[in-house]
Amino acid sequence: MPDTSNTEKDGAQPETGWNPIRYIRRKQQASLAWRLIFVAGLWALVSLIVAGAVLVALFREAGEKALDDRLEVHMTAIISVLASEGEQISPDPRRIGDPRFNMPLSGWYWTVQSGSSVLFESESLFGDVLKLPGLNGALEAKSNIIGPAGRELRLLQKRIQFGSQPPVTIAVAASTKELGESTASFARQAAITLGILGFGLIAAIFLQVRFGLRPLTELQESLGRVRQGKEEEVQEDLPKELKPLAVELNALIHSNREVVEHSRTQVGNLAHALKTPLSVITNEARSSQEPLAQKVSEQADIMRGQVQHYLEKARMAAQRRVIGVSCEAAPVITRMARAMEKIHRDKAPQITVSIDETLLFRGEQQDLEEILGNLLDNACKWCDKKVSVTLKNNDSSASLLKLIVEDDGPGLGTEEKKRALRRGQRLDETVPGTGLGLSILVDIAGVYGGSFELDDSKLGGLKATVILPSLTV
Repeated sequence: MPDTSNTEKDGAQPETGWNPIRYIRRKQQASLAWRLIFVAGLWALVSLIVAGAVLVALFREAGEKALDDRLEVHMTAIISVLASEGEQISPDPRRIGDPRFNMPLSGWYWTVQSGSSVLFESESLFGDVLKLPGLNGALEAKSNIIGPAGRELRLLQKRIQFGSQPPVTIAVAASTKELGESTASFARQAAITLGILGFGLIAAIFLQVRFGLRPLTELQESLGRVRQGKEEEVQEDLPKELKPLAVELNALIHSNREVVEHSRTQVGNLAHALKTPLSVITNEARSSQEPLAQKVSEQADIMRGQVQHYLEKARMAAQRRVIGVSCEAAPVITRMARAMEKIHRDKAPQITVSIDETLLFRGEQQDLEEILGNLLDNACKWCDKKVSVTLKNNDSSASLLKLIVEDDGPGLGTEEKKRALRRGQRLDETVPGTGLGLSILVDIAGVYGGSFELDDSKLGGLKATVILPSLTV
């Protein structure tokens, strides 16, 4: 079932749908390379957008200035014509130069007004009137207005007095349509150019990050080979920023091995120290037929079994923490199957083996031998004729292997399966054994983070399944 503890605790509704912010955060947490590419790409994108906006603004400003300069030229021409007529102020429109002033609604206009009266105007106004904003005491002004046909115009107006006559307002206007079109065209070209540049920058950033982080990948691969047992230490031929990390990792690996070796030595010393006193107690007790001596002998045997079990468990726990310990599973299984055929030659069991040759057991070889030896020995004892051994990848995880041993014997009931996994339980006293074999397998599998279970076999007998950590060749 899904975990809803956080939402229930906070009283918030679970998030549904695609959330871009949550997606970005997850990506940043998942990959250092993605984080670097994202930050550099975002900065490049923002920089290019700002640069594009500035370029378009500068282009429009330059276009506006050029248009103002042209209006200034026409204003000077109109003033010259008006000044040449003396007191009458009667200009000839054909002397204004630009033919667009003579074309109806061309977008280029001029007018001379005195107060609210229009004295002269260009033929291009075609009977319309330019509505001029007030100068508010100024002699010259530039502005944008809406003119004939609803077009936006750039307007230049000046207040001039000729001789003794009243001052007049001269205005020259031009449509901003051409300026807008040229600015839009420049913006499109700038967007395409900056887009190509941005794509190139993102590609360069990606290559730079991938190339820059390559030593980290090499360090990861080297550490993986150490974990798989293919190498004894991490390679230190790395850039100077990463070399200290590799050196510290190797020191940690060596320290780990020393600690484990010391633990093994202590375990062996303890086993040797306990073995002799227990043997003396057992021998002395067996030399007497008194009930007390028999009881002492029985308890000494139990003590020996318990001591051996816990010493073995301590040894396995130490081995489990060794970095880089692994072994090939296929040769172990093949060798153990042949050994069991010889051990149980009287029964002559038919042992069939199905093995994935690429799998490695991530642990000590002797632990795998102990697991397989117990399972095969039990299967050969209880089978009629057939025993099957299967080694394959676990369905739920590629980092786990599944070892299955089946037989065609009488099998076990549900309660008997539970009892068989308990320490010291023997379901048949006529078969030799201490009753510790299957419980030891449970402990070994547990130490390696795996599991052990019993089930019914398709062959008709018992099916034993062990899940253990694995590697792939």
